[in-house]
Amino acid sequence: MIEFSDLPYERNELEPHLSQETLHYHHDKHHSKYVENTRKLIVGSSYENLSLREIIILSSLKTDDRSREICFNASQSWNHAFLWNCMTPKMVQPSEYFAQMIQKSFGSFETFIAEFKKSALGLQGSGWVWLTMSESCALSIIVTHGGDNPAIFGLTPLFCCDMWEHAYYLDYKNEKAEYLENYFKISNWNFVESNYRQKIRSNIRDAKQSGQSSWSM
Repeated sequence: MIEFSDLPYERNELEPHLSQETLHYHHDKHHSKYVENTRKLIVGSSYENLSLREIIILSSLKTDDRSREICFNASQSWNHAFLWNCMTPKMVQPSEYFAQMIQKSFGSFETFIAEFKKSALGLQGSGWVWLTMSESCALSIIVTHGGDNPAIFGLTPLFCCDMWEHAYYLDYKNEKAEYLENYFKISNWNFVESNYRQKIRSNIRDAKQSGQSSWSM
């Protein structure tokens, strides 16, 4: 069963940066509809007993209309479930360890934020902006259009921002820059770092199984 999870905080706890009304429509209407669509579309298909990630990757390899529809709705279901954890009512600064990892990739944490915002503002139409990690543990900022998920490109998501209008329009209208400025006031860096460390641990296990031993935290 494809799960529809509740928010990890109350709907008013991200105010004043995101309103209770926005979270109601975004989570209770949009996210729930993607999950409902996915459940209906996979009934009787080869995807029926797979995880969302497996559905996304396998359906992305096919070009028929049903598979494309499944991929879109499954991706949006996964993306939104991930998104809610990227935000928190009690934002804390990144740990020294993770800030150093960001610095190695982008020069400084401030540069990373600036590049992330630039990528988001440059997105034409609807989509997502992500901090991702490659199999070689390289960090990068990518933009995906529509509902595309980084997994179809072989990347592991660490952090994201939803740039579909339903994510911000009730609160910010067309002021995307203001939305992004405030988004980083509710960003959950503990969650981001946990994703990073989980991927490192996964790579260490894979390296040990293949006889390598060069991975380290």
